[in-house]
Amino acid sequence: MAIMTSRPRNRRIKSEINMVPFIDVMLVLLIIFMVTATLIAPSQIELPTVGQAARQPDRFVQVMIDVQGQLRVREGTASGEGTPVAVTELVARVRELQGTPPQGQAAVPVIITADRNVRYDEVIKAMDALQRAGVQRVGLSVQQSR
Repeated sequence: MAIMTSRPRNRRIKSEINMVPFIDVMLVLLIIFMVTATLIAPSQIELPTVGQAARQPDRFVQVMIDVQGQLRVREGTASGEGTPVAVTELVARVRELQGTPPQGQAAVPVIITADRNVRYDEVIKAMDALQRAGVQRVGLSVQQSR
């Protein structure tokens, strides 16, 4: 009878995760995304347009914001730079220029005009202060493109 000798087993249990399939899948997904990204047409954002009013209001209050964020308030029909005000005084000055509306008529509109280079945050602060105080008919001045 032949004696069977057993071979020593050198098999070790692998306790590592095989990363090759994972890398293969990720590379295939990357290629798919790169190919489909070139097929997607770039979209254009359509900015809202402003319709022109039939006529400009007879009386309005204008809040002007310059490049440094300084606020100036004037009655719309008046000429000049307007009086400088702080954000905390803005509502009181606007209410003073608006006055009390006659019975049955709407309040005098407020138009915010800002310099092209002013931070949008400054415009929002002014608009927010007016709306929180209950000032009605707050609008933005828009320069028509040429």
